[in-house]
Amino acid sequence: MNQEMRIEKIEAILEQNPHSMMEVRWQDSLQNMAVHKIPLKYLVYNQYNGRILTRTQSYEAFGNRINPETEEGKTLIEKLLWESKEHANKSTLENIKKYQQEKPGIITKDGIIIDGNRRAMLLNKIPEIDYFKAVVLPVKLEDDPVGIEKLETSYQMGEDKKLDYNPTEKYLKSKNLSNRGVSIDQIAEWMGESKSKVQEYLKVMEVMDDYLDYYDYQNCYTQLDGREDLFISLANWIDIYRDRDSEKGFDGYREDDVNDLELVCYAYIRAKFEGKSFRTIAQGRKASHFFGDQEIWSKFRDNHFTGIESIEGSEKKPDFSAHDVTANLNARDAKFAQDSKELITKNFKEAEESLRNNQHKGEPEKLVTEALKKVKVAARNNNSNKPEVVEEAKKLHKVVSKILKSSPLEILKTVLEQLEDIDLESSDNQESEQIHEVLRKIQLKINQWR
Repeated sequence: MNQEMRIEKIEAILEQNPHSMMEVRWQDSLQNMAVHKIPLKYLVYNQYNGRILTRTQSYEAFGNRINPETEEGKTLIEKLLWESKEHANKSTLENIKKYQQEKPGIITKDGIIIDGNRRAMLLNKIPEIDYFKAVVLPVKLEDDPVGIEKLETSYQMGEDKKLDYNPTEKYLKSKNLSNRGVSIDQIAEWMGESKSKVQEYLKVMEVMDDYLDYYDYQNCYTQLDGREDLFISLANWIDIYRDRDSEKGFDGYREDDVNDLELVCYAYIRAKFEGKSFRTIAQGRKASHFFGDQEIWSKFRDNHFTGIESIEGSEKKPDFSAHDVTANLNARDAKFAQDSKELITKNFKEAEESLRNNQHKGEPEKLVTEALKKVKVAARNNNSNKPEVVEEAKKLHKVVSKILKSSPLEILKTVLEQLEDIDLESSDNQESEQIHEVLRKIQLKINQWR
């Protein structure tokens, strides 16, 4: 059914007595409008509905076009609406079966659904119900796009935003409105948010877009799912550190360091690293995060880039010709998370331990106690006599000797204990000769002290 036919059919229904009345915020006033029962077959879904905006724009980013007036487009939009919150949709579907449609929707005079796309989708799944209760605006979508956008935003992102919208939708909605020339004040009013909150949305969305561009996922907003909190943290850090000297960062950090921080965080975000731990990278007082200590940060960053280069370098390019591009990209990200897990986890834990040690600088007893526990565990390991382990143990022994240096008696007692533990009979001839040479030098040193 084309637009002209839909208008004609809907106008005929408007001549009938209304089902009920409903107050609608339209053209800057609260107007009492008639609610009519509109046959579902006269309606067209809005593919840019706020509930599925990230999905439809991602789909179109893959080179596809959604025509909601075709059966194919209708089916696709219904699929996206259903999958947007499947659990909630199942519950609402049962509720509609029992009580029918309780809340009217809003459509244009040519049948485009402005508010109520999800409800219409659910009604289309119930054979016994073939109509949609709705207020009919006196305009087509193209007649007043800004006014309809305002109404849609205020109903969906304002009044209905608590009804389980995908978290990314509010960021994308803010960006799209801003790109269309809508002021931040207007966006805040339409969305029922403060001006500062909308500015935050735009700031986070900018980081999200940069992330997608970095991985060649331009406009593939589905790849932001499950990562909102991580992006909020990163956006705040970039705001704190970029183009300024923040006392929260290590002394003398430069713009390149902030760029490195962003790239390192991209990998952690892509792998969906645990949010609370993620904050240890750059959040809070200088002493509480990696970016606050130049030595810790430099080692953490260098280890990351060295390891991640081969992982990212071995990845296949995104396949935008796949039957289900979103599923393909999700699988690609999941493989990256699996391949990088050991590197990311190990590198993070090492930096975290260094940070913790720095925080306990004034508590040497605690540091030594923790080190002792770890050395005891290492000593029980079957590989503790490997050459590389022995070399590290020698370094550790030198550090311990420095601690004991203030007490020659304690050092000598320790040496005596070690000598008593040596089993010379277990050494081979070559090692025995070396042992006797060392003993000779020890004896010379003892004679010098007498």
